[in-house]
Amino acid sequence: MADTQIEWTDATWNPVVGCSIISAGCTNCYAMEMARRLEAMGMAKYRGLTRKSGKRSIWKGIVKEDHSSLNIPLSWKKSKKIFVNSMSDLFHDNVSDDFILKIWGVMKATPHHHYQILTKRPERMAHLLSKRIPHALRNVWLGTSVENADVVERIDHLRKVPASIRFISFEPLIGAVGDVDLTEIHWAIVGGESGRSARPIREEWIDQIYDQCDVYDTAFFFKQWGTWGKDNKRRSKKANGREYRGQTWNAMPTLTLT
Repeated sequence: MADTQIEWTDATWNPVVGCSIISAGCTNCYAMEMARRLEAMGMAKYRGLTRKSGKRSIWKGIVKEDHSSLNIPLSWKKSKKIFVNSMSDLFHDNVSDDFILKIWGVMKATPHHHYQILTKRPERMAHLLSKRIPHALRNVWLGTSVENADVVERIDHLRKVPASIRFISFEPLIGAVGDVDLTEIHWAIVGGESGRSARPIREEWIDQIYDQCDVYDTAFFFKQWGTWGKDNKRRSKKANGREYRGQTWNAMPTLTLT
C-alpha cells in the first residue's frame, strides 16, 4: 500500500499487478508506464508485465497475484479510502475467483477502511459477486470505467452488483456518453486524459454527465481537465487545473460504516 496523488482516494493497495488492453480508454493507461518504471527500479513483482511499442509501454496480458501483499491493510489502524488495484483490474480473467475472495476477506476484516474497486470488466464482477458474495460489504465501493458511448453498457452490469456504493469513472473521457442512466449510481468521477499522447476532452461531454448527475442525485467529482483545457488548448495538467463551471467539484458519496 502507498500514499497516492489520486484526488479521490488516500492510498493504493495492489495485491494484483498487470493487465491487458480491453477498450479505447486503455490506450494511454498510466499504469503501463508506471509498471515499466517500477520494474526498472528493481521491483520484482512488476518484472515482465509490459513491452515496448515505439515510445510506449504496453501490457503483455500477464497478470500476477501477489499473496505477500494481501494482509497489508490489516496494519493500517487509521481509517483510509483505499483504491484497490491501481496497477491492474481485479476482475481480469486471469485473476482467480479464489484470490478475489481472499481480498474480500481482508476487506471484511478491516471495516474501518473504505475500499474503492474500479473495473472495466463489470460483467465478471456482477457474475462472480452475485454467485459467491451476494451480500454487500458496507465499506466496499464498486465501480466501472466508461470513457465514451461505446462502453456505456458497463453501467447496466454495474447495477447488478451487490454494493453499498456504486460509482463510475468517466476518465479518460474521450467522447460523449449521451444521456446515461445513473439509476442506483451514487458517484461519478469525470476527468480528461494527461500526458504527451492525451486525447482532447470537450466541455459539452462533461455537461452531459453533470446534468445527469443532477437528475439522478449522483455525487459529482471533477478530477481534472488533463492535458487539454476547456478552451481546447494543450497545456500541462497543473496549468489546466480542476475548475469546471467556475469552481472545483469534490462531492463524495455518503461515508457511513455503521
